[in-house]
Amino acid sequence: MEFAFPWPMSEGEWMAWAVAAFTLLFGLMMLFAPGLTYRLLRIQARPDHPEAVAEGRATMSGFYVGVGLAAILLAQPLIYLTLGLCWALTAFGRIVSMLSDDGNTLYNWVWLVIEAALAGLVLAYALGFVA
Repeated sequence: MEFAFPWPMSEGEWMAWAVAAFTLLFGLMMLFAPGLTYRLLRIQARPDHPEAVAEGRATMSGFYVGVGLAAILLAQPLIYLTLGLCWALTAFGRIVSMLSDDGNTLYNWVWLVIEAALAGLVLAYALGFVA
């Protein structure tokens, strides 16, 4: 069996591929620069708990890198659907936090728009709204 890199061919595929690439790069940033990522996300690891940095490198980056890389390498509609659902549920979690945790801040609104846009782009292709 021969492996061929599935290069995007249509506008919809390019949208989904771009979201996958962003997801992969965000995951790699979490893996190799957790301090920068934590500052960007406005979270902080306590100095007396270095395992908190390991959570960023392992748990947080693992899903972003795994799903992003799978979407890029396999380019299958169900993988793109998975990627879109992940971003949609991320946006939903932010909404829940904004309603439940007194998190109605500009920072949360900006990230909500970004997450919803990423979900919308990839889901539009995965669900057949854009070819």
